[in-house]
Amino acid sequence: MNIEPLIIKFLSNNAFSISKEELKYLETWIENPENESTFLEYVKINASIEKHLNIYDIEKAELNIRDQIRQKKNLFFRRKVKKVITYTAAASILLMVALSMFFNKGSDAVHAKPIIVNNTIPIGTDKATLTLEDGSEIALNKGQEYRADGIISNGEELVYDSEVKCKVTAYNTLTIPKGGQFHVILSDSTEVWLNSDSQIKYPVVFTDGKTRQVELIYGEAYFDVSPSTKHNGATFKVLTKAQEVEVLGTEFNIKAYSDENSIYTTLVEGMVAVDFGFEKETLSPNQQSILNIDNKKVIVDFVDVYNETSWKNGIFSFKGKALKDIMKVLSRWYDTDFVFSNKDLEEVKFNGVLSKNQNIEDILLTIKNTNFINAYEIHKNTIILR
Repeated sequence: MNIEPLIIKFLSNNAFSISKEELKYLETWIENPENESTFLEYVKINASIEKHLNIYDIEKAELNIRDQIRQKKNLFFRRKVKKVITYTAAASILLMVALSMFFNKGSDAVHAKPIIVNNTIPIGTDKATLTLEDGSEIALNKGQEYRADGIISNGEELVYDSEVKCKVTAYNTLTIPKGGQFHVILSDSTEVWLNSDSQIKYPVVFTDGKTRQVELIYGEAYFDVSPSTKHNGATFKVLTKAQEVEVLGTEFNIKAYSDENSIYTTLVEGMVAVDFGFEKETLSPNQQSILNIDNKKVIVDFVDVYNETSWKNGIFSFKGKALKDIMKVLSRWYDTDFVFSNKDLEEVKFNGVLSKNQNIEDILLTIKNTNFINAYEIHKNTIILR
């Protein structure tokens, strides 16, 4: 029995139409630990597609797949772990794209085989370079600890002590290379998640009662700002190369890469005022402003916040994205270059949810097996799409 269509059926709106024989086969297949891990990953991806990713403690729960289906309740899997994922039905196209990430079987159509020459492209990881006020640089890498006066890092995040006092304002700069990501907690308890190829500058300690100001020099960052009520009314500002965002306490995402001519500001919670220099816009939750730096035009519209911010949770969510834009995202995370041998492919629209923990070849096979490209070649750190 072919397992791929069975899982598609099971995780789609047709889940309850599975026959007893199919269910038994699926249960037996899941008994294999490797298969169980793969299946759980699909449950997570399926849940992420619908933005309902809920974690439950089931340490004392007695799990039984067939009983859950018979009672038409949410399905729980993986008896030996403390966490499980509840899922909702996802659009079949997204689910099939996610499934191909692991099965990579493709269709019966004839396509050129991938050409791989010295594939040494690693998956992105937690890493950054911290530049201190005096210009000295400290490499922060996953698994390595760093400690200094009022600063501590475990290699995944950088935390500043709010109790440290400075006579003069000192600034630090955190640079995230391609193939990296990092989390920093500023001295006012504001949390910042930084995406690949990003750089931020901020004071080691904020001056009490005065505007808390940081600069996103380039790249993408998600901010969870500590409320002004906890800092004597001090507002929080984020400067970029062409705009200024002022908040009182909220969550938002800014994408301002140096190789793009637009700046995207997406509000998740609260309220922000975006000052473009020539006009000012106030955003409500689920709204996004797009500033075109070249022609100074601004567009404000409602967006799917999940698609815009899922990167910080280890997921790439693409909805109607052109391949050229998707490859730009992947090139930053995998620190590689993409070349389109057929320029028409650049504008092909793609829907899919991909895991940031996957090898680049798995993701390329996902795209290839959904017939968006005919073939790809990997030559060291360059990938050619055909």
